[in-house]
Amino acid sequence: MSTFRTYMLKKAYENVKKHGDRLAQVDSLIDWEAFRPIITPMYHNKTPRGGRPNVDPVVMVKLLVLQQWYGLSDPELERQVDDRLSFQRFLGYPEKAPDYSTVWQFRERLAESGRDRLVWAELQRQLDEKGLSVKKGVVQDASFITADPGHAPADKPRGGEARTRRSRDGAWAKKGGKSSFGFKLHAKSDVDLGLIRDLETTPANVHDSRVDLSREGEVVYRDKGYFGVEPRGYDATMRRGVRGHPLGIRDRLRNRRISRKRSPGERPFAVIKRVFHAGHVMVTTVRRVHVKMVFACFCFNLVQLGTLAARS
Repeated sequence: MSTFRTYMLKKAYENVKKHGDRLAQVDSLIDWEAFRPIITPMYHNKTPRGGRPNVDPVVMVKLLVLQQWYGLSDPELERQVDDRLSFQRFLGYPEKAPDYSTVWQFRERLAESGRDRLVWAELQRQLDEKGLSVKKGVVQDASFITADPGHAPADKPRGGEARTRRSRDGAWAKKGGKSSFGFKLHAKSDVDLGLIRDLETTPANVHDSRVDLSREGEVVYRDKGYFGVEPRGYDATMRRGVRGHPLGIRDRLRNRRISRKRSPGERPFAVIKRVFHAGHVMVTTVRRVHVKMVFACFCFNLVQLGTLAARS
């Protein structure tokens, strides 16, 4: 990038900075360079005649953060990066922003290689390194991520044989008398700090209790939907009455204490859906949805890191 162009962009950004820039506040909270060795192995055209040059891996990771934070489609992300000074500053003033097809291909590479999980693991490593490890237990919960079922009849094939826009891996599920089509985000958050520590993505019809994100030694607070299934960690699951065995006063008091502990675990889902607008997806497979959920949870942790930094 030319020095003059960089100077002019930085000069113009000063006017934006006066009004506050949330991206600038969280940018310094993460070591973005640590993601470079995770992403680089996905690209192989390293010879002088290897085709188009690869986009900076750190820029690509930040682009997916921007996309999930602001709920942007791939074409809209390309337009906004060219238009918004705060986006360009967050990306390091690149000479030319990658086009929307490059963003799509990058997400596909993450989904196929599974390196989105390595990105998440590196984020968790950095949180632990900052002294933000789990101390007072975790909350596990799940929430629907809806998808477009399309117009195909129910007996039409899905999976690899699907030939319609209907989601290939999505499924129908019912809760509280309301049916939802799509997927389910299972997340584990820290009771004390509110950070998301682990996540998994499944079709919507997978029962919450079939996914255990706890670790040995962790106290895991869960609602009644997990009753009857032992976690790997210390079980702090709310109990429910069964036929012939109604809940006694001690169980009701225990449930009330657990409910107070696990109530903050609803906040990550609220932010992901209402602030990041990630409660509905247009992609068609579990792996693709998981990439989006990884970066939605990544964004939540950035916001929470900013909140914790402001408190301290």
